[in-house]
Amino acid sequence: MIVPDIFQDSRGFFMETYREDQFKKLGLPCNFVQDNHSRSARGVVRGLHFQWGPPMGKLMRVTSGSAFLVAVDIRKGSPTLGKWVGVEASTENRRQVWAPAGFARGFCVLSESAEIQYKCTGLYSNKAESGILWNDPAIGIEWPLAGAQPELSEKDKKAQTLAQWLATPESDNFKF
Repeated sequence: MIVPDIFQDSRGFFMETYREDQFKKLGLPCNFVQDNHSRSARGVVRGLHFQWGPPMGKLMRVTSGSAFLVAVDIRKGSPTLGKWVGVEASTENRRQVWAPAGFARGFCVLSESAEIQYKCTGLYSNKAESGILWNDPAIGIEWPLAGAQPELSEKDKKAQTLAQWLATPESDNFKF
């Protein structure tokens, strides 16, 4: 999780959402090549998405509303394989989540609607991307859905489990 410095007064606020020197100091990548922006309604779950060709890391933040941002380690041989991190991010707390290549990413909208922006380290390729099932019991993400069923895309409804992903030859692209 990244929490940028925020300079706020009666006029509003200012914050640096990305600074190359600070990212380098933290050992994070600094070469972002694509920005994405999405808007979703309450209860929508998007993900868990990832891409192996080219590998894509994402710096995610909420610019309107609030959402639960998730990253899951899907790297073969990783001591944290299948482990997840979830952070509530909002326009108020301005938290950001860095999910490197080899992690599947997703989010659940908590407010009436939310806008999520993410900086990507690789250009999107529909030929080398996939997803992990949002509710794979082997991962056990504790989505803050209060018992409601999320709204999902057809693609996300048909996503594979982590075990199915690890059985594919493409998963060799993410070895620890």
